[in-house]
Amino acid sequence: MSKQKIAVVPFTGYQKFVVVILALLQFTVILDFMVLSPLGDILMKSLDISTSGFGLVVSSYAFSAGISGILAAGFADKFDRKKLLVFFYTGFIGGTFFCAMADSFWVLLIARIVTGLFGGVIGAISMAIITDLFSLNQRGRVMGVVQMGFAASQVLGIPIGLYFANLWGWHSSFLMIVVLAIIIIILIIARLKPIDQHLALQSDKSALLHLWHTLTNKQYQTGFLATAFLSVGGFMLMPFGSAYMINNIHLTQEQLPTVFLLTGLSSIIVMPLVGRLSDRIDKLVLFASGSILSIIMILIYTNLPPVPLWQVCVVNMILFMGIMSRMIPATTLTSAIPEMRDRGAFMSINGSLQQMAGGIAAVSAGMIVRQRTPASPLEHYDILGIVVAIVILVCIFLVYRVSQLIKKRTSNIVSSVSPTNVSVDI
Repeated sequence: MSKQKIAVVPFTGYQKFVVVILALLQFTVILDFMVLSPLGDILMKSLDISTSGFGLVVSSYAFSAGISGILAAGFADKFDRKKLLVFFYTGFIGGTFFCAMADSFWVLLIARIVTGLFGGVIGAISMAIITDLFSLNQRGRVMGVVQMGFAASQVLGIPIGLYFANLWGWHSSFLMIVVLAIIIIILIIARLKPIDQHLALQSDKSALLHLWHTLTNKQYQTGFLATAFLSVGGFMLMPFGSAYMINNIHLTQEQLPTVFLLTGLSSIIVMPLVGRLSDRIDKLVLFASGSILSIIMILIYTNLPPVPLWQVCVVNMILFMGIMSRMIPATTLTSAIPEMRDRGAFMSINGSLQQMAGGIAAVSAGMIVRQRTPASPLEHYDILGIVVAIVILVCIFLVYRVSQLIKKRTSNIVSSVSPTNVSVDI
């Protein structure tokens, strides 16, 4: 059995533009979601919002985003992807502007729901565009750049947003996102070409029927399940991360930004490297390696005694290196599952499951972790680490199944076309 060498396909000038514009788009969508938490104290005092009310404001975006993904799935492959992206991104800009103009709890809550309804579909459309325009051996690098939006929002977006909020009020943080998003949508309208090859492959006349066929496809269900477990493992530790570092490791509130800043900077460096590596070696091998590293670091992190700040930073940076080494190859493999005619629906459902799985993970973590008083150490955080480790092991098996599915399909396509010099675009 001969070894198959993975060829690295270079990007065209237009593809580079698409990568940059999708990365910037992802940055604005993630920043809109993440900037709300740092503004929490200001918003609660300015709009007289209770803690439970603010929790509702934060979660309303995630739940509306999850619902909109399911509702849009049936229609996602019925239109030119560029037009669909412009429509939902316009709604996202409007919802964010609505947030900036909010003057009460209820107006802000409605604004966040509207923003989620539109913003929740943008990631799925972006994934469908990436899958349509880039071959499988290019997508790792694309994912590495596009998913830098999370780290960039943490390193650049949130500090700038807070600076504007302190200078001109919290409304300016949302207006900053609106201005940047308007520039991005102008570039999308002016330079992004129509993406409509999938329209010629449509067979389902009804949007509801298209949704049903996508949901009931056995191969697609494997991808959905892998995504759900990937999200659960990633989101379980996040909600209590700050409280754990302060109450258990004994960091101060002033030291937390240093941890987030260094972790974000390391992610910005690591993501493109992992993306390139994902296009050069077997994606399952990279995912499994990242998963093992993640399990080791999670078990270390969730059992840390009080240690100096630099040790916490090092542990977090290595942990995120493992997480990124999981996310990028897993997302790339999952993108290869759907047929072109189903990509929009598949990505919409997949994105919705990601949102909902994250919510379930947060709730589950809250049922495991206990804190007797606001100043007490978190209890059972080590147990939470064990649960996350088990979830990651299950996820390795599911991603293995996805990988085998893709390899089998690729092998069938190559053997049916030509034994040599074949470029397979999945």
